[in-house]
Amino acid sequence: MALTSNRRNDRMDRESSEFEEKMLFVNRTSKTYQGGRRFRFAALVILGDRNGRVGMGIGKAKEVPVAIEKAKSIARKNMISVPVENGTIPHDIVGVNSTSRVLLKPAGPGTGVIAGTVPRSIAELAGITNLLSKELGSRNKVNVAYAVFDGLKNLRTAKQVRALRGEVQPTGGAQ
Repeated sequence: MALTSNRRNDRMDRESSEFEEKMLFVNRTSKTYQGGRRFRFAALVILGDRNGRVGMGIGKAKEVPVAIEKAKSIARKNMISVPVENGTIPHDIVGVNSTSRVLLKPAGPGTGVIAGTVPRSIAELAGITNLLSKELGSRNKVNVAYAVFDGLKNLRTAKQVRALRGEVQPTGGAQ
């Protein structure tokens, strides 16, 4: 049997090899009809390159593998860049989504990622090696994931803040 190759498959292979993926959970819902129950699945998938880029997607379908593929393609479209300085985030931040809040704090070298399942997965795939976090409010995995992404999206480095304020970099010379 000959192995066929086309541009779409090559592109998908390249993209999937570029990012590491982690499936956080699969949710099953059912609706009862006259002939029995019909199931649908929702999958939450995180993609990241462990180098400051991370994406999240939720895919829904009648079968689990299809839901996972949809979630991966959505995650590729929703990639964000996270400023990582010395393996941690630049400052404290609270991400908010619905009734979930997630506190993210920078940690010193050697601390590791001290976080719940969802924030840990997102931080590790973003390339953050030292982080403290606390989930506040609702612990729903989807809402916590969106809250973590809200926090990571709003992170700014000192250089970015200076540029936004229009301040000039100090040169170190006499004034």
